[in-house]
Amino acid sequence: MITICVSDEIKNACSAFAGAAIYAKVKNTPHNEKLWEQIDISINEYKANHQLEDIKKNPVIAATRAVYKKLGKDPNRYRPSAEALCRRIIRELGLYQIDTLVDLINLVSIKTGYSIGGFDADKIEGNVLTLGVGKENEPYEAIGRGMMNIDGLPVYRDNVGGIGTPTSDNERTKIELNTTAFFALFNGYNGKEGLVDAVNYMKSLLVEFAEAEEIQVIYY
Repeated sequence: MITICVSDEIKNACSAFAGAAIYAKVKNTPHNEKLWEQIDISINEYKANHQLEDIKKNPVIAATRAVYKKLGKDPNRYRPSAEALCRRIIRELGLYQIDTLVDLINLVSIKTGYSIGGFDADKIEGNVLTLGVGKENEPYEAIGRGMMNIDGLPVYRDNVGGIGTPTSDNERTKIELNTTAFFALFNGYNGKEGLVDAVNYMKSLLVEFAEAEEIQVIYY
């Protein structure tokens, strides 16, 4: 299992921070109809019960936005991924269908407000990740966005460099159809409340839709 260290930069910006990581051996698929039935139900429930202005009231999203501001990053320009997903739903833009692993991560984000990093564990260099803060001109190729300015963003780094921020993960370590070693990171900038429930929900989805085995969870 990968060890995760939280830097003093993050602790000073958010003393309440609590994180969780899930590792599992999995089988990814291009599309899972039963998973998408659950996603569609969640989308319709979210639309029925939320307005655009409600999204930022989610305590997990609100806390993530507050940390961005404290670190000097504009959360309206670099939205946390969970907020971006919820905004797509309210604006009737729908969700991208990527693959089963990515789709189930998105479902957990919609239901909980956590901006979750999802990675192919075999692509992570070394066995330690450090959660720190992005630096000026630090190179970072975001998935589907090209080079992204991560100066002031919380960022997980392996031995090579940044692999994940709450706004976007990195192309280098992204989940693909041939991914068999799944690794996910939950960023609880609001503290521990709701974290265990969110982790258990993802575990159940991984078992049901990705044939997950050898599941390991650490809290940090």
